[in-house]
Amino acid sequence: MSDEPANRRDVEGSTEPRESPSVDPPIDGGSDDAPPVVTDGGEEPDSDDRPIETDGEGVVGDHADHGEADYPDPDIGGISTPPDDEEMPLADHIEEMVLRFAVVLLFGATGTAIGLLGASEALEFIWLDVFPAQAEEVPPPHIYHPLELWMTRIKLSALLGIMVALPTFVYECYKFMKPGLYPHERKYYLASVPMSVVLAALGMLFSYVLVLPVLFQYFTYYAEGSADIAYALGETFDLIITLTGFLAIVFQIPLFIMLAIMMGVTTRRWLAQKRLYFWAGFAGLSFMFTMDPTGMAPIIVAVTMILLFEGTLLVLKWVGRD
Repeated sequence: MSDEPANRRDVEGSTEPRESPSVDPPIDGGSDDAPPVVTDGGEEPDSDDRPIETDGEGVVGDHADHGEADYPDPDIGGISTPPDDEEMPLADHIEEMVLRFAVVLLFGATGTAIGLLGASEALEFIWLDVFPAQAEEVPPPHIYHPLELWMTRIKLSALLGIMVALPTFVYECYKFMKPGLYPHERKYYLASVPMSVVLAALGMLFSYVLVLPVLFQYFTYYAEGSADIAYALGETFDLIITLTGFLAIVFQIPLFIMLAIMMGVTTRRWLAQKRLYFWAGFAGLSFMFTMDPTGMAPIIVAVTMILLFEGTLLVLKWVGRD
């Protein structure tokens, strides 16, 4: 009796379906000899549908984009960096920072040395100009220790040195941070350099033309009739120099706000919502850095800071920046 029916029954009684053996094509890391991947429709997929191989910083292989890249690049798997950014040892960073700071000091020292040549004439001119009275009615300065005159000359000359060194400082900061800035950030920073110098000059002019005459008129009226007025040369010029330099910094508020909004650090709406906190901070800074026991100078400076802050927000609202 033949065994063929039994064998047929064994095949028909099997509960598991038989499948033809298949062998997956070998993968050799993307070599040209690898067989093409075929989809269910029998067509070879596009190159864009193939898996992209990356090394954590950029695209590797045929998918690399050789065109001009945008920063930050959303298609890169790793953390994007500016185009000129490169790793440097900490010692090299410190050395570069020290050298650039030395350049700023050199410009400041040069401006101070030039100021010393005409310091005496400048002292006399400023003294007669800030008091709101005729030249013959201006109270004479008093000197109470031997080095007071020389120290006042040096302080006034140092103010000129700061004015000379300020644009140098801003430029050297830009050169130091340039490799770590994106192209749009460089554009904003370069635009801010001349604006910063102009705003500092406006702050000094505002202090000299408006704030100082008002203060000394108030001081004269405050002491008139109760005591003989005797202004010390050193202390008076300490107030003049401090107030002038501080207002040069205060007038940078509009620039700081605009840069922060342009670079996406904050928004006009958020600044407007937190305005009371900024007002309190302005008042605290004014009373901290303005040496006036009567309180008149800190009030004027605080009001100036608040007006600059609110004026900048108003301009930004007018141009449609939220």
